[in-house]
Amino acid sequence: MSFLRKMRERMFRSSSKLDEGLEALVEAEADSGTEAEPAPKPQSPAEPPAAPPASARTEPPAVPPPPAPDPVPDPAPAPKPGLLARLTGRTEAAPRRVLDDAMLEELEELLIQADMGVETALAITANIAEGRMGRRLTTAEIKALLAGEIARILAPVARPLPLYAKRPQVVLVVGVNGAGKTTTIGKLAAQFRQAGKSVIIAAGDTFRAAAVEQLQVWGERAGVPVMTAPEGSDPASLAYDALARAQAEGVDLLMIDTAGRLQNRADLMAELAKIIRVLRKRDETAPHNTLLVLDATTGQNALSQVDIFRKMADVTGLVMTKLDGTARGGVLVALADRFGLPIHAIGVGEQIDDLAPFEPADFADALTGQNPGSTHA
Repeated sequence: MSFLRKMRERMFRSSSKLDEGLEALVEAEADSGTEAEPAPKPQSPAEPPAAPPASARTEPPAVPPPPAPDPVPDPAPAPKPGLLARLTGRTEAAPRRVLDDAMLEELEELLIQADMGVETALAITANIAEGRMGRRLTTAEIKALLAGEIARILAPVARPLPLYAKRPQVVLVVGVNGAGKTTTIGKLAAQFRQAGKSVIIAAGDTFRAAAVEQLQVWGERAGVPVMTAPEGSDPASLAYDALARAQAEGVDLLMIDTAGRLQNRADLMAELAKIIRVLRKRDETAPHNTLLVLDATTGQNALSQVDIFRKMADVTGLVMTKLDGTARGGVLVALADRFGLPIHAIGVGEQIDDLAPFEPADFADALTGQNPGSTHA
């Protein structure tokens, strides 16, 4: 199964949330627009005001009146189009709604609920409104416009993790505990190994035995050595020894895991600063990448984590994990809009191929429920 297909299938929580909201957004007006006119009053005052329906049938009318006014006009509307027709918009029965201030406010609220943030939601809806106010739009047309705006925000930040000629290339991986640092390191190491690169992993979160064990499992799976130290050891010392070994062996990449104990922010900042300082005793340009791993299920908290770790370390790029377990995928759009940091990869599962380079158009389509390869407005 391709990663794009996995992403579209597993991001159902985010996309279905927007799907349902956008459908309701358009169909609310469509439903109100199909209400029948009130029954006309009798034209002749001589006619009995409360004549029963049977007595009124002295001359059969063209269409027999129902016992009570029907809210659906005659002729009856066509059956509601199927899912495919509603997504593609290729049906004349698709409901439409006028793009006006009320609709824009509702769309802004939907985007905020999807964790795109207030500023990003306002910017997106303003761009959608430009030159289109007063037009009647289908759900499919709104999705296409929305996907186009999201893709434009994301396009400048979609960059794979750069690989340099310098050996070893030191990649420092940071993030809060539980964000998926160790699994991300394992997946990246395995993928680089498959691409023919030599890799060493340093299990620098020496205070969590589970993190070390998890990296060792991934190392065995990928055929990559994992350097460890006794629990509670100085992570900076391990990082120094790992770099020395990587230099001696001519390894392509050294990936260093770190702790993420934000409850002791001052201690963590000092620890990261020491790791960087010690690495630069052996290579003044290290680390060459500082990768921040974020958990999509934290929603808007991801924004504050970027703020914190940018102060602790010179973050050069992001990886977003667990997009398969949240309805908050829109936070990735907010991150791109606010910080402009490169987004190297996204994850939608636990398998080795569930982490892949970030593709803005594919992500925008999956998030909004667009068909694969849709042309963005």
